[in-house]
Amino acid sequence: MISKTLAAELKRRRRSLMRAMGDNAIAIIPAAREAIRSRDTEYAYRQDSNFYYLSGFTEPESLMVLVPGRKAGQFIMFCRERDPLKETWHGRRLGVEQAPSALSADDAFPIGDIDDILPGLLEGRQHVYHTLGKDQQFDAQLLGWLNQARSSRRSGADPDSFISLDYHLHEMRVQKSRQELALLKKAAKISADGHKRAMQACKPGMHEYELEATLIHHYRSNNACHAFLPIVGSGENGCILHYTENSDQLQDGNLVLIDSGAEYEGYAGDITRTFPVNGRFTKEQKAVYEVVLAAQLAAIDAVKPGNHWNDPHDAAVKVLTQGLRELGILKGSVSSLIKEEAYKPYYMHTTGHWLGQDVHDVGEYKIDGQFRLLEPGMVLTVEPGLYLNNSRKIPKKYRNIGIRIEDDVVVTKKGNDVITSAVPKTVQQIESLMNPA
Repeated sequence: MISKTLAAELKRRRRSLMRAMGDNAIAIIPAAREAIRSRDTEYAYRQDSNFYYLSGFTEPESLMVLVPGRKAGQFIMFCRERDPLKETWHGRRLGVEQAPSALSADDAFPIGDIDDILPGLLEGRQHVYHTLGKDQQFDAQLLGWLNQARSSRRSGADPDSFISLDYHLHEMRVQKSRQELALLKKAAKISADGHKRAMQACKPGMHEYELEATLIHHYRSNNACHAFLPIVGSGENGCILHYTENSDQLQDGNLVLIDSGAEYEGYAGDITRTFPVNGRFTKEQKAVYEVVLAAQLAAIDAVKPGNHWNDPHDAAVKVLTQGLRELGILKGSVSSLIKEEAYKPYYMHTTGHWLGQDVHDVGEYKIDGQFRLLEPGMVLTVEPGLYLNNSRKIPKKYRNIGIRIEDDVVVTKKGNDVITSAVPKTVQQIESLMNPA
């Protein structure tokens, strides 16, 4: 059952979207499909983010329809009927009878009746809001319903245009509400505690997958799951940005990079920390680490209202480039090296991304070709790194050192709030946590 607070917020979101759609429109939003892992084994079900954002409903085989009109418009849900036999095998269903009260819907119909009902809902609606291309099977169904509506002579206007839902919905999702921020902070706390547990558990001779297990155990123990496949890369694996094999043994003297986050009630955390397997940084590891940390702190300082999206990245690049020069990896003036993008072999990604229901959350980074301004309520990651592989261009003492430091940051009225700051990230803090007195 959806709480009264969440129900009120979901209603506000639907009303806002319907106001943006205007009259003579209809929105068709399908639930995510269940996915087969192998043979008859399914992946754990995860609802489509747009669908969940507007309905709070987590069941598959569902479809929501929004029809703007007088007052608040209509919210119609298609969902599965109750079925005692199927529920015995696969779990409880909300059912059509309970859907209106449980979801604050104006009406609900069995998903099996959709072919009979939806063409009638499309009649008289000029614009159909739906994002094509995500589910080709559903797109074909929708085109069939549209053809039925067009063949009917009962309506004065036939649907004649598709408009992507993404533009309006994604802009809505960029600005987080107070309730969304509370869920993101909860996901951040669970993620942070998981990272601290992994640091404390780490020791030479373990395997990367054991640290992965430590993280997932903590997430599941707190009614959360992993928001994405954990990255646990030790030694040279830390130089692979999306390393997920997590199979190697942790060697004494190496670093290990962990990029992982918990998902709590549909909202994601995303943290990266890099630390020594044995709990003590070497001189060379510390030198590279301090460069990345300084870059991250400079980037976080640039997260504030009025700055544009790329200001944190520019701040990080400047510090990283200067650091690479001081380490003897790059030569030349910092300004020339930045202009030539000489840092890119060692830092090839941007400094962050939107964060929310999806780890790489929706929303444009540029408006009319210009980086958008940061505003209160936006949430992003800040994650600079250096990836010094086995290239001969790198001094031998720095080779196979991969370091990334990532935090989740909320833009506030006065600046920013780092909601994952509970995880140690200075050299002293990390060594103190891993080597308690």
